[in-house]
Parts: sequence; C-alpha cells; structure tokens
Amino acid sequence: MKRLPRAPFSPEGLGRRKFLWSGARFLGAAALASAAPFTWHGNLAAQELVVPGKEKMIVRSLKYMDLEMPAYLLNSWLTPVELFYVRNHLPMPSVNLAEWRLTVTGEVEKSLELTLADLQKLEPASMTNTMECAGNGRSFYRPRVPGIQWARGGVGNATFAGPRLADVLRHAGVKATGKHVAFNGLDEPPGKVPDFIRSIPIEKAMDPDTLLATTMNGAPLKIEHGFPVRMVVPGWLGAASVKWLVEVKVIEREFDGNFMKPGYRFPTRPVPPGGEISPDETSTIKGLPVKSIIARPVEGAYLKAGPIRITGAAWAGEQEVTRVEVSTDQGRAWKPAELGREKAKYAWRLWEYNWKPPAPGTYVIMSRATDSAGRAQPSEPAWNPSGYLWNVIDKVRIHVEA
Repeated sequence: MKRLPRAPFSPEGLGRRKFLWSGARFLGAAALASAAPFTWHGNLAAQELVVPGKEKMIVRSLKYMDLEMPAYLLNSWLTPVELFYVRNHLPMPSVNLAEWRLTVTGEVEKSLELTLADLQKLEPASMTNTMECAGNGRSFYRPRVPGIQWARGGVGNATFAGPRLADVLRHAGVKATGKHVAFNGLDEPPGKVPDFIRSIPIEKAMDPDTLLATTMNGAPLKIEHGFPVRMVVPGWLGAASVKWLVEVKVIEREFDGNFMKPGYRFPTRPVPPGGEISPDETSTIKGLPVKSIIARPVEGAYLKAGPIRITGAAWAGEQEVTRVEVSTDQGRAWKPAELGREKAKYAWRLWEYNWKPPAPGTYVIMSRATDSAGRAQPSEPAWNPSGYLWNVIDKVRIHVEA
C-alpha cells in the first residue's frame, strides 16, 4: 500500500490502495460501456486527439484530457454526458472492478473496505448538481494567468445518484476528533507530480446531499467522469468531487497537500491585476459564486434584423438563482429574463430573453444573475493569480445586419 509523506496532522497522510491492474478496463457489460474514451491519431508531434463520442468538445489540454463544452451547445437543463466538461489533473487510471475497493479509515471507530456491490446495498439518493471547474472563465482574466484556458463551458448540470457519504461514515463511526474528510482517487501521479487529494469539512461530508455517486444521468459513470465511484459535493467547486474514489479518510483538520494549499484557494484581500499574494492570505474555495452565461447568440455572430432569442444559464452554488437580467445598451437599462421551469436546489436555471434590435449595428448583449443571498454578478473581476471563480457580468458582441 502506497503511503504519502506524513502531513502536519496526526497520524499520517492519506494513502492509496495499490492494485495489480489487469489489461481489461472493466468487468461487466455496464462497465464495458465506459471504456477508455480517447486514442491518439497520427503522431504526437501533430497533437491531434481523436475523442470518440466527444467530437464536439473543445480540447483544452492534451496532457491529461481536459475537455470543454462549447457554450452554444447549452440548450438543455441536463447536460448530456458526452458534452459534460472533463477536468483531469493526472492520467486517467485503468480499473479492474473485481479488485476495486473503497476503504474508509482515519478517525473512525472501525475501518471499512467496501466493494461496489456493498455500496449498491445502501439506500440510494439522487441529486441534480451544477458542477463547475474553479478555473472556468480563466481565459478572460487580464493580465493572462497560467493554467487551462477555460472560457464559458467548463461547467455542466447532471443528476448524480448513489449512496450518501454520511451513511458510510455513520457505519464506520466518526470519532469526535474527526473534523474533515479527505478523498483520494485511483489516478497515479507521474514522477514528482503531487497526488490529487482533497478534503471537506465534516459538516459538508455529513450533508445528506453529498454523495458517493455511481451513476450520472441515469447511467453508470463513464471513466472520464470517475467510474466506478466519484464524490459529488453539491454546490462546491468541481475539484471537491474527487473521481475514481478508492479512499475516504476522516482526519483531524483540513488536508495539507498541494491541491488544498496553494491550489484551489482564493485571496482574502483585494489583489491588483498582475499582483501576487501569499498562500497564507488565501482561503480554501468551497461554494460557487453566482454566475450567468450567454449561450446564444455567440460572440461575433452576424444576425438578420428581426426578433432575436437570447438564451443561457445561471447558477449560484448552494444558493438559489432568483433573477437574471439582460442589457443590450451597455448596461444602462436591465430587463428581466424569463427563467426556465426546471429547477433543483443545486442546479442551474435556464433563461431566455426575446429582443428586437431597434436598428442595424453592433450590440453588446450582457447578462447578470442575482441569488437568494443577495449576491449579484460584478462588473469587474476579483483578480487572483490562479484565475479562479470568474463570474463577471457576461458579454457577447453581435452584429445586426440591415
């Protein structure tokens, strides 16, 4: 069993169960449907990636497969799995389901080792969640910041189902010293790359909506989305929902690792554009901010004169979207958009606005969402050197022809 170096908390860091993986990726018909979704075509120098079933996706990184949905394809409340964004920090693993186990260790009364069949015996729960990469929108920051240059489509809305994490933790018996829960996946870091491990407070872990998800939109998870089991931490940044889960460890304090600090943290004070900040002046990113995006029309579109239907989506993490407004005159006047009928606690709301341009010309369409906590999208970004949590009022420039 591989062990990480000792962390500042006691008694040890989070380890990963090491298996002897066979050449077969999965066992069973359902698992076979989740087989490895990409192959190289041509030579590596050409960097041409063929992703069967995902030809419509924007390839943001070839190294570990990071895929973004073009925003104009956002036209349904539930995002089809083939269009749901993919964010990988390490190479995707192979999975032998016969040998896969989920261990529960740490500050618990008894350690557990569970098979997928064991998990499927627990009471299932279902929850629809808008999951977004914390770096979604990074490409809009100025000055430019390093990292995957996501635009609008590093986000998706899906219905996840599986047993509640709280039920498993209650079965293990959480000790009074257990204040956080850390998650480790099966993905193996190459060389000196740090392992991807995240933790959440025990309160969020015990929330009945926090799931050990085994299905997505009614079907077994695909490998790129964490087969056979992934965490789903609703309303929080996508990085909290660790994929290919093999270890849950109850610990005394927040996990001290690269993807908790300095990674996925936000400044606790304003930072001027281009400025730097110490990790000690940041806090762990948890819930998502309020945000809306314009799906159609697309940036730079040339449209004929006449009525134009403007559509998009808005979400607010753990809060509810209460309204979306649209402006077509550089923000001087804002008109309410119509919210879609489909809604759920952690899910986005689709919206639309019908507009008739007064004359031919160039226009900037803007969208602004407000949530139940009174938060509204800002006009200026909260600049940070990692390019996280872009939620500025969205803008799309179009041209209306005579």
